[in-house]
Amino acid sequence: MQNESRVPEEVTELLLKWSDGDERALDALMPQIYEELRRLAKRHLSHERPNHTLQSAALVNEVYLQLVDQKRATWHNRAHFFAVAAQLMRRTLVDYARSRQVAKRGGGATHLQLDDDVAVTSERALEIVAVDEALQSLAKFDERKSRIVELRFFGGLSIEETAVVLKVSPGTVMRDWTLAKAWLQRELTS
Repeated sequence: MQNESRVPEEVTELLLKWSDGDERALDALMPQIYEELRRLAKRHLSHERPNHTLQSAALVNEVYLQLVDQKRATWHNRAHFFAVAAQLMRRTLVDYARSRQVAKRGGGATHLQLDDDVAVTSERALEIVAVDEALQSLAKFDERKSRIVELRFFGGLSIEETAVVLKVSPGTVMRDWTLAKAWLQRELTS
């Protein structure tokens, strides 16, 4: 069994080689990133009802295909790769929610609990669209806070991974995460 503490460094090494055009690195990388994407998708959809039309396999396959189709991407490290995966997952989840013909949030919108988990139940589809719209508003005046929410909420990145992606300290991520959650909570309940 491979040493778990070695895996992030190995993924980064393989991503860098893939960025340089090494197809063998891509072959070695795919099983590792696919499994990690599957864990991320399962985490996102863990509260989903069993017969829901969006299953974790469909979500991970959609994101996976978009990621491997990035022919000219220059991956800096594992955190950068999963930050891009977070953006793609967000778009996929929002597109799914919108495709379910969910109307814009209105006076009847329910309270959204911003935590590290997100599931795409019918009840939460409206919330995902509302979060996406609120994040777009937040980004207009504070791009970093918006990215932190995207990376943590949709991408499942840890505080430390988010700090690496954004090139800030973990303390800054924690402060911005707390402020962004409060701002979004206010925005979504007003």
